[in-house]
Amino acid sequence: MTNKLTKSDLNKVYVRNLFGLQWGWNYEKMQGLGYSYVMMPALKKLYADDPEKMKKALQTQLGFFNTTPAMSHLIIGADIAFEEEFGIEDETAITGLKTGLMGPFAGVGDTIFIAIYRAIVFSIAAYMAQGGQVVGLLIPLIAGLAVLGVRYKFTFIGYSQGKKIATEFADKMKIFTAAAAILGLTVVGGLIPSVITYKLDLTYKLGEVSLSVQEMFDKILPGLVPLAIVLLSYWLLGKKKMNSTRLIFVLILLGMVLGNLQGVFAWVGGLF
Repeated sequence: MTNKLTKSDLNKVYVRNLFGLQWGWNYEKMQGLGYSYVMMPALKKLYADDPEKMKKALQTQLGFFNTTPAMSHLIIGADIAFEEEFGIEDETAITGLKTGLMGPFAGVGDTIFIAIYRAIVFSIAAYMAQGGQVVGLLIPLIAGLAVLGVRYKFTFIGYSQGKKIATEFADKMKIFTAAAAILGLTVVGGLIPSVITYKLDLTYKLGEVSLSVQEMFDKILPGLVPLAIVLLSYWLLGKKKMNSTRLIFVLILLGMVLGNLQGVFAWVGGLF
């Protein structure tokens, strides 16, 4: 599969990434649907003669993904290089690469391309516009074009560096795959308490004694409730007739039940 892709293919991926990464954003896979759409030009070229591999590649790319759009070009470029070098047989390495990089890159990207970029560019533009200088209107446009150029370059940097990694680790792919999988699982584990922030607002009172259930759980294991929700969701999704939409209603019902337990605890405490 080496050297099947051309600059034209990468350009198509770049354009799709600009406009299509956020299409179909949802709470289950976030940018996963858009990611697979962005990868389509490369996948069609790589697996044109093998429908089964194409199907498997699409299923892999439809997995969970979420990062700063500007930084996604680096990940997608590296992903394409891996697909071209090894094919979809090493799907664990590809998934681990995506999952392992999206978290750190999101932190860097949000800081540079959202917080710093917006604060500097629009502050200068607003200040100049208030002073009656027409160039203040052009500054955001110029800065936006510069960001587009950086994102274009990122696509090819990610691709070239991914090629380099794939070539150097060609004889050590088992080690790399295991490392990528561990990194991916670590990032997902770190996302659980930051994305799921549910806390049990339950306080059991017996006379003058007051016990906060959430504080007790935090002492046992911080993030225990978010972890339990994720494990429960994962288990339920493995059941027949269960899908993401039904799971949302199950979690809403669970939240209502747990929320009403506060009143039950207060009523029991009042009896004593």
